[in-house]
Amino acid sequence: MKQNAVGWFDIYVNDMDRAVSFYQSVLKQELENIGDPTDSNVIMKSFPTDMATYGAGGALVKREGCGPVTGGTIVYFGVEDCSIEESRVNKAGGKVINPKMSIGEFGWVSLCMDTEGNMFGLSSMK
Repeated sequence: MKQNAVGWFDIYVNDMDRAVSFYQSVLKQELENIGDPTDSNVIMKSFPTDMATYGAGGALVKREGCGPVTGGTIVYFGVEDCSIEESRVNKAGGKVINPKMSIGEFGWVSLCMDTEGNMFGLSSMK
């Protein structure tokens, strides 16, 4: 089966309510409760995901012994125009690290930090 490199992502958080509030405010999407079949002590909230659509699904995860990191892998959320979501980051308690910038023929990106200390990106074609 041919597939893209990423099939799912987890973003580790310390405060699930704060993180959910941040991402729902920035992305204007409701996160959903999901269970983790491997561990009943794990709390997960997934981003809206259609597994038949291009791109990877993922979730915020609160798990004992795992926490946010800065300088690791960066997840880029695909959006219509990254300047719109970027404009919501500071108001939601995060920080814009690099404002919207061109990446040539591949569109535009913004780099931000969430309320948990995770770096994330926004990516758009306009």
